[in-house]
Amino acid sequence: MAARRPRRRTAVVALAGALLVAAAAGLSGCGLVSGSPMADDVTPGTVGRGLPLKGARLTVTSKEFTENLVLGQIMGLVFEAAGATVVDRTNIQGTIGAREAVRTGAADGMYEYTGTGWITHLGHEKPIADPHEQWRAVRDEDRANGLVWLPPSALNNTYALALNAANEKKYRVRTLSDLAALLRRDPGAVTLCLENEFVTRNDGLPGMARAYGMTIPAGNIRKMSAGVVYTQVVRGTACTFGEVYTTDGRIQAMGLTVLADDRRFFPNYNAAPEMNAATMRKYPQIAALLAPVTKALDNTVARELNRKVDVDGEDPHEVAKDWLLREGFIKEG
Repeated sequence: MAARRPRRRTAVVALAGALLVAAAAGLSGCGLVSGSPMADDVTPGTVGRGLPLKGARLTVTSKEFTENLVLGQIMGLVFEAAGATVVDRTNIQGTIGAREAVRTGAADGMYEYTGTGWITHLGHEKPIADPHEQWRAVRDEDRANGLVWLPPSALNNTYALALNAANEKKYRVRTLSDLAALLRRDPGAVTLCLENEFVTRNDGLPGMARAYGMTIPAGNIRKMSAGVVYTQVVRGTACTFGEVYTTDGRIQAMGLTVLADDRRFFPNYNAAPEMNAATMRKYPQIAALLAPVTKALDNTVARELNRKVDVDGEDPHEVAKDWLLREGFIKEG
């Protein structure tokens, strides 16, 4: 991945700053003036014993996509079980608005992604290959912005390529290095269904091709929306391989196999609690409450929870609650 030019970095940071100001000014339009109190009859399970948040009033938020909505509900339910009164202000449109809610104290916390923090919010272009070091770098730099990043989960919602079971059996491709070898051996076998943005992003197709030494004929690439990518990969006729997100519930539901990024090219997008610093000073016990829950989150769990919402049509709050109950983190009152 090419290093960022100083001029471009200045432009990106200036644009981000303008967007942050606009987001802060528009918080009232993002559902942050009013919010719904959570009213679940839940009690401590393995977390929240002794009600360490009794008397606290905390607000949780999230972005508007399924996975982040579920994670926001998980955080809120844990706080509830620990004795807090919780206001649900999840489902904010856009990553900047959600972050600003936490930074300004309009919300107390959310689950954010380390790669998003590093690249989108802090303005870096080159990701850090080691997941823990990526989190550590975000944590350390974001302290100056009044944000506390608690330890991350193994849940890594990043880019990947996938194929259906029939094509996996036919081509025996399990990694992106295998894909590169297949491309050299049989270029016609490697057809790709991709979103428009992935085709142009440095952390998408161009960077991946460089990292793995791939020369992909333009005629092998089909551009389409994300939803169509999944259906086309399942059919396996228009394309053999397609761009997916590693925690998408449709991967499991459609029986797709994700290729391993064996050279660790794609950025790490590990979900971690991003908390308002003032909130953490007042309630430092939040760290211990969230630690075991965050540790239990991985891609398998995320795919299951996302599938329940996106494929089965279940409510994100109930999906989050059912998982916490099943894992024993909370109990019904």
